Amino acid sequence: MVLFGGSILWGEGRRYMLYSIFGGIIVAAAGAFIFLRPDLIWEWTEKWKSYRADESSDFYLQSTRLGGILFVLFGIIMVILPVILE
Repeated sequence: MVLFGGSILWGEGRRYMLYSIFGGIIVAAAGAFIFLRPDLIWEWTEKWKSYRADESSDFYLQSTRLGGILFVLFGIIMVILPVILE
């Protein structure tokens, strides 16, 4: 039973809250990895597409780092939002 505005969230609501928190931690960790190692992400996803590519461009590195920052922010929101809304 879930009462909105109340504190009876011991059933399904509590489980979904934990899923959101653990999912947020995973998303934030992936974002941190993407931010710290955009060159490795390039090797895994883009290098095999070109036989002349030796390294990634500066634009690719900057845009991938920006994506990593956005992933970290989204992961933090996923962790904090269920706690705030409880």
